Amino acid sequence: MNAPATTAASFKLPLGLVVAVLVMVGVLLLPLPADLPVAGHRMLAILAFAVVVWITEAVSYEASAIMITSLMAFLLGTAPSLQDPAHLIGSSPAISMALTGFANPALALVAGALFIAAAMTHTGLDRRIALVTLSRIGTSTRRILLGAIAVTILLSLVVPSATARSACVVPIMMGVIAAFGVDKRSNIAAGIMIVVAQGTSIWNVGIQTAAAQNLLTVGFMDKMLGQRVSWLDWLIAGAPWAVIMSAVLLFLVLKLLPPETDSIPGGQEAVAQSLVDIGPMTGPQKRLLSVSVLLLLAWATEGRLHSFDTTSTTYAGLVFLLLPGLGVMTWKDVQSRIPWGTVIVFGVGISLGTALLTTQAGQWLGAQVVTHTGLDQLGPLGVFAILGAFLIVIHLGFASATALTSALLPILIAVLQTLPGEFSRLGMTLLLGFVMSYGFILPINAPQNMVCLGTGTFTARQFAKVGILVTLLGYGLMLIFAATYWSWLGWI
Repeated sequence: MNAPATTAASFKLPLGLVVAVLVMVGVLLLPLPADLPVAGHRMLAILAFAVVVWITEAVSYEASAIMITSLMAFLLGTAPSLQDPAHLIGSSPAISMALTGFANPALALVAGALFIAAAMTHTGLDRRIALVTLSRIGTSTRRILLGAIAVTILLSLVVPSATARSACVVPIMMGVIAAFGVDKRSNIAAGIMIVVAQGTSIWNVGIQTAAAQNLLTVGFMDKMLGQRVSWLDWLIAGAPWAVIMSAVLLFLVLKLLPPETDSIPGGQEAVAQSLVDIGPMTGPQKRLLSVSVLLLLAWATEGRLHSFDTTSTTYAGLVFLLLPGLGVMTWKDVQSRIPWGTVIVFGVGISLGTALLTTQAGQWLGAQVVTHTGLDQLGPLGVFAILGAFLIVIHLGFASATALTSALLPILIAVLQTLPGEFSRLGMTLLLGFVMSYGFILPINAPQNMVCLGTGTFTARQFAKVGILVTLLGYGLMLIFAATYWSWLGWI
């Protein structure tokens, strides 16, 4: 008797997906504004669908990417052409528009970065870097917390994936916690894991190649502004903020989650034993470290010592890493370690933003925002303060900074292009790109948070207690930087 009910239940659509479809249909049924093309109107409906699906996580990001691509193919394909309204765009040009993001250099850089992260895991170099760093720091609770930050910074330079970094560091830190003999739910354990999660988000701001949303920001800069920020310029702008916020994070964790003891025996021995267990540095690790250092040098000297962009130099490094006999990995070694869904979502995200621009939906929506919010009456600092605060609040509903960037950054760039006055649109985009990494308050706001939460060392309430203050102080510090340091650099 229960079989039919079970079968019927298995075909039940997720509520979030139903809501997303209803919202899309609702936007499509709205009267068409005189200054908005039909294709732009439909793109806004598709954007509304994407935002609801991403916020509710009704389906996986990979599935949502395929749905968005299909919607663009059919809804845009049956819309009048912007050049000749007497003819339809057609499904072939529409699907080409939906797939244009997959030809973007930023997508290639993301894929390359994921391969490097996979190589780090495959060779064990990331684990060695983390253990060597911890062995140099010491074993007091303060030094262990400082060591967690130091490991995060070093890995942010050479492992271009926040999730991969946290997945590497978490088991090591859990081993340290076990060696200390402290309870898994102690303040010491909670503090260590919160520092790993929050520190990863902080350094996503400081280093361009540390997170996918940064590379997506660079992609939108290229596509919509015709220029971008180099790796070194991003570091010069973001790293000072990240250094100060790292110190703030350590202070807050020590104050809000005071360690049960200041001295914990056994930690240094545990780290030393782990280093002994993994043995001497292998040939592949040495070659990977050499390539990583050379890539850092190439990224940092782009536009100064050479004219090769970050994507090109990254792929040159990958060629060496994949060379038979000389490299450190084969395709078969790393293909299962690559989160291909991230690549798909990234490509569709760029396509979505590009289509909003091509169909004039982004420009129209940007003009509406400016007209109805009074942003055009504010100076650059006021604009950044309001748009930054908006992003921080809206991020509470997103589980992915990449999805947040895909949905909102094209609109915000269109807003910036609509605003009057002399200020750097590129610089303001850079600063808003920084705010995209504000996943400090809820564990669900960033993958690295969820990796750390899975250890069972802290509660969501403990995480939020630290994260709310990190968010408020980080936002305040960004406003100070915007009024001083970033203004001196010419970014605002």
